[in-house]
Amino acid sequence: MIVVTRLNGPPFAVNPDLLERVESTPDTVLTLIDGTKFLVQESVVDVVALVRDYRASVVATARDLGRAAAEAELSAEQDDDAAVPAPRAGEAHPHLTPVASLTERLASRQSAHNPTTLTTEEEH
Repeated sequence: MIVVTRLNGPPFAVNPDLLERVESTPDTVLTLIDGTKFLVQESVVDVVALVRDYRASVVATARDLGRAAAEAELSAEQDDDAAVPAPRAGEAHPHLTPVASLTERLASRQSAHNPTTLTTEEEH
């Protein structure tokens, strides 16, 4: 909502999404999408600035809420990672594969895909 002042009265708030146009005749007239008109003390330039600032604040608030939600999610993920107990001495970590096991798997894959390592009975 933006706050403007009636020409001969108190300030009031209007939803800028309902503004159809703002005119200077010479008084400033706010025309809503339903045809309702309000005479206000603010100039056309001032009303446009109020609407621009309002919309910028909506975008900034949405950005900040999105950032806060992402930070909360990241914090929860980090908390989940921190909750994994460390293995006892001599035990393997449940989320890690021993290097020796990986090396053996890699060697077996390479020999299976490399025909030069295959032997036949004719070669013996």
